[in-house]
Amino acid sequence: MPSFDVVSEIDKPELTNGLHQANKELSTRFDFKGTDARVEQSASTLTVYADNDFQVRQAVDVLCQKLAKRGIDLICLHYREIEEVGGGKARQVIDLKEGIDTELGRKLIKQIKDKKLKVQTAIQGDQLRVTGKKRDDLQQVIAFLREAEAGIPLQFNNFRD
Repeated sequence: MPSFDVVSEIDKPELTNGLHQANKELSTRFDFKGTDARVEQSASTLTVYADNDFQVRQAVDVLCQKLAKRGIDLICLHYREIEEVGGGKARQVIDLKEGIDTELGRKLIKQIKDKKLKVQTAIQGDQLRVTGKKRDDLQQVIAFLREAEAGIPLQFNNFRD
């Protein structure tokens, strides 16, 4: 029976390459000379450091440009407030949203069922599995989900015939 998975993932190598490019530009730009502007990555967050909140905003703009050029959808970034850190420094934490949570999964399943297509959809952890008897029905679901406003970038993988 044909099936595919609907996931929301960030391409980690492209994210790392975008971070390196952003850090390189921040170290060479004239308006950041003599500052400690940088972007650091942890497991599921990015942290932007700079001397003041204006420079943090500028560094975030540079980061967003580099990530967009690398093909990373900026919808998956969730920006927190800019915090003042001791010594006249500022930082902003950016959360990376990955996976389809249960609430969004239920919403997507309801939208698929409302389309009256002959497919079954199930939540499997942080992804959705869509199965059906006909390949054409699955392709209609993919086309529908590409146009739907999910609030996160969706990818379709593991298509099996």
